[in-house]
Amino acid sequence: MPKNRNTFSSLAAWRRRALSRAVHCGWRWVQESGAVTAEHPGRLRFGRIGAGTRLAFPQGTVFGEPWIELGAHCVIGEQVTLTAGLMPDLDLGSEPILTLGDGVVLGRGSHVVADTTVTIGSDTYCGPYVYITSTNHSYDDPHEPVGRQWPRMEPVAIGPGCWIGTGAVILPGARLGRNVVVAAGAVVRGEVPDRAVVAGAPARVVRSWDPEKGWQPPLRTPAPVPIPSGVTPEQLLALAEQGETPDPSGD
Repeated sequence: MPKNRNTFSSLAAWRRRALSRAVHCGWRWVQESGAVTAEHPGRLRFGRIGAGTRLAFPQGTVFGEPWIELGAHCVIGEQVTLTAGLMPDLDLGSEPILTLGDGVVLGRGSHVVADTTVTIGSDTYCGPYVYITSTNHSYDDPHEPVGRQWPRMEPVAIGPGCWIGTGAVILPGARLGRNVVVAAGAVVRGEVPDRAVVAGAPARVVRSWDPEKGWQPPLRTPAPVPIPSGVTPEQLLALAEQGETPDPSGD
């Protein structure tokens, strides 16, 4: 009897492993097939989608695609919402409403809601669940439900090279300069100068770059060591696993 029980357990374990492999292989196939690229746009017809850009599957809510322009080599994570206009099937004119520059990264679950113009500069990276919107509810009438009052819209502009941390919110009218860092969970409105770090709700500048003094207040961590030319990604990974730092001189 123990021998039969062991045989049955081994067979059940083998079936479970086989089923698990099949499910994972099937899901990878679905993800590959459902991804959106310039060559395989599926049902989405963007105003422009650059070479190397990829929207991971499953996509979030996407509408107003003719007024959405995506640069080259953008990475759009799973469940990312991209919308142009208040609702689908509107005629928004001849100009783009939502524009992403080259190399933009939008992390999983992020939302970019562009009821009026939203521009995200090249090489801007957004962590997961970032919310960028050009529209906010108004609440002028204290007797009318807020959701029924006409929203206010202001353009949003995010400069190139920014880093926007997980869960940050960029509100209507925000204008971020070049290489701005937005801390996780920050709520940003108004203008942020180039090379500044903002944090908090509402966000305020907590660190900025001075051409003569460098970062003020000074960074608490040592400056990163530049990666020497000629080092491959494989070599860099091996050094990281060994806890070593590449020699800037290349020796």
